[in-house]
Amino acid sequence: MAPTPTPLPIRTVLVANRGEIAARIIRSLRAAGIRSVAVYSDADVDARHVREADVGVRLGEAPATDSYLVIERIIDACRETGADAVHPGYGFLSENARFARALAHAGIVFIGPPAEAIGTMGDKIAAKAAVAARGVPIVPGIARPGLTNADLLCAAAEIGFPVLIKPSAGGGGKGMHRVDRAADLPAAIDAARREAAGAFGDDSLFLERFVTNPRHIEVQVLADCHGTVIHLGERECSLQRRHQKVIEEAPSPLLDPATRERIGTAACDAARSVGYVGAGTVEFIVSADAPDDFFFMEMNTRLQVEHPVTELVTRLDLVEQQVRIAAGHPLGVAQTDVRLEGHAVEARVYAEDPARDFLPTGGRVLALAEPSGPGVRVDSGLRVGMVVGTDYDPMLAKVIAHGTDRAEALARLDAALARTHVLGVRTNIEFCRFLLARPEVQRGALDTGLLERVSPAYSPHPPPRGALVAAAMHRTEAR
Repeated sequence: MAPTPTPLPIRTVLVANRGEIAARIIRSLRAAGIRSVAVYSDADVDARHVREADVGVRLGEAPATDSYLVIERIIDACRETGADAVHPGYGFLSENARFARALAHAGIVFIGPPAEAIGTMGDKIAAKAAVAARGVPIVPGIARPGLTNADLLCAAAEIGFPVLIKPSAGGGGKGMHRVDRAADLPAAIDAARREAAGAFGDDSLFLERFVTNPRHIEVQVLADCHGTVIHLGERECSLQRRHQKVIEEAPSPLLDPATRERIGTAACDAARSVGYVGAGTVEFIVSADAPDDFFFMEMNTRLQVEHPVTELVTRLDLVEQQVRIAAGHPLGVAQTDVRLEGHAVEARVYAEDPARDFLPTGGRVLALAEPSGPGVRVDSGLRVGMVVGTDYDPMLAKVIAHGTDRAEALARLDAALARTHVLGVRTNIEFCRFLLARPEVQRGALDTGLLERVSPAYSPHPPPRGALVAAAMHRTEAR
């Protein structure tokens, strides 16, 4: 039997990220009395997360490859500031096993799972094999290392069309192809291999049945180093575009209590299959036509963008729990303590133009209004005067609302978005309100293709005259 870990004090945490997630983590560190260290690139020298941290350290020039992704510079910043631990946020190095190992070698605590768990769950073929061995249901298909084109073509006939080609490495929908006819499969496999090789340096593919009317449902898990694994309920993430989520909510309007318990148990088993420690998310695909059946897709070995909706319905601070687990303490909450209270919905605010095929936008933030009030939360990296460029992900902020039921949460979120204004940068705020007003969304009839189907009906309103005048005045003064 392994010895019980001795808790280690964590007094200073370096946040190896930027924007809204860095600011959000710093908020929890401050509440816990833990000193925070921000890192920044030249593009973020005056960013909100840098201003709110106790200490800031420059990493390098604006490109992430010269700053936020340079492991050695982050470790140097830890040594310079005396950081005991690193919180990676999400994106960047958050699911990088080499980063976790480098921190361990330097004697710095990684506020995340073991490198071995990151490695296994980062390889989708290995992940499916690991969870299947624990009895977690997986989508029918073929997934093993070294599959040739001939293997994939042969398997497709047994799986049945439509099928989904997926790369073993990476994420974000790159290299994924739905194929409805056998005649189209060879060309789709060739395209998927090219895209996977270009995006991830690995052209390994696997094949699975495409689930009709699919809904994307994920389960939040927490696991400590003492062997305890619990789940905090599920999130509905079906409103997405090109596999990138836009609106998320908790709990899912699809699941009944019995299915919720079954999918939560399966998520915990998935975490146990790799000896998981920390906060993680197990993602499932569920057919709207057969909601009792769910299938494992993948596990995200980090905090999720949409974690606030879980926090609002459970009244738990997930960053606080992450730090507690990383320090070696047992979980302070048991499965029987978890209660889902009310409903929460989140909208991601992106610098993009939905009227122009969601092209990325940018500019200087001339004025900013962020909502508040009962049941409203904003996680934001925005600040008046900041320049939104194209060096990083276009997500600027998240507006989240909680209500006693789903209808109240949706209404509160819409009202909060109506009070959210980012002058100087075109955003998707109006589009989010368009989505929330759709009858399909109001009644919870969601699937992962809904957003794409309804987007052509979106038509932006002209900006209010006062906003144009204010922008013109600012440009005049700037001259």
